[in-house]
Amino acid sequence: MARVHRFGKPDLFVTMTSNANWPEIKDQLALGEEAQNRPDFVARVFRAKLLALKKQIVDKHVFGEVSAYVYVVEFQKRGLPHVHFLIILKDGYKLKCPANYDKFVCAEIPTMANPALRATILKHMMHDPCGKLNPECSCMKHAKTPVRCKYEYPKSFTPTTATNIAGYPEYRRQDAGESVLIRKHLLDNRWVIPYNLYLLALFDCHLNVEVCSTMHVVKYLYKYIYKGHDKISFSVKDNDDPKGVDEIAQFQSG
Repeated sequence: MARVHRFGKPDLFVTMTSNANWPEIKDQLALGEEAQNRPDFVARVFRAKLLALKKQIVDKHVFGEVSAYVYVVEFQKRGLPHVHFLIILKDGYKLKCPANYDKFVCAEIPTMANPALRATILKHMMHDPCGKLNPECSCMKHAKTPVRCKYEYPKSFTPTTATNIAGYPEYRRQDAGESVLIRKHLLDNRWVIPYNLYLLALFDCHLNVEVCSTMHVVKYLYKYIYKGHDKISFSVKDNDDPKGVDEIAQFQSG
């Protein structure tokens, strides 16, 4: 929290996930190979994309001049890597009103006027159908929210960006009267994951951008990015001894 004390609370939380269909990965695969067969290719390409993302944020000031930032790379339980950024902007670039939010964060399906970006949004930035549409969705299997989506999808239609009573931003989600078929269900703007138009067009992957608007979020996010790796307990046993060897039990029993 020393960074927050010195530079202020973070303004943006940015997540970028590796895309197994990036041409830089697919072009290097042998016949019959898939991305999961070559984690070396995936890691190298992802690192190159990560450096490009850092350049956009820190050097090209896509969000404005940066005062400080931290990030952590995770591998989704040995799966595709993804990165979480916390970005603190300089005072002259702070997001202080809904108009500032709308400059950097969008939560709507693009129109047909931009077919390439629209295809990227529909492919990467739509929350899976859940709730009544799909009670078996993974976001429904949560101890604290067993009967509703833990991410609170579908969101409500909102004509303009605002801050709710808890201090969290509610991004503009206008009712455009349009639904698209996503995984056998018709979804609209209420299911869009917040993103940045410019970065998403550059990187063609799941790239989520959220505004940090409360200190509660700040504490959670710093704890989140420094939480460390997942850990498991395991034991090794001989095939000829189905009971295995419990060294802890042996020690406790003397």
